[in-house]
Amino acid sequence: MPVIAEASEEIRQRISELGLEHRDLDRAIEALALNPVHDELQLQRLKKRKLLIKDQMAQLESKLLPDIIA
Repeated sequence: MPVIAEASEEIRQRISELGLEHRDLDRAIEALALNPVHDELQLQRLKKRKLLIKDQMAQLESKLLPDIIA
């Protein structure tokens, strides 16, 4: 397998792992928000982590796209 293909597969695997974590955080945020006595600071931390993961996924996905010369 060429090095580029291996790197692409590793990136896809990492994106998949981050996607799972993103969905887990989404569920945790939803559950915490439903609790009437929830910890607002914890909720904000989870939301921030979720955004960071989304950004990481976008960066990795951009590495998979070929450079287009205009």
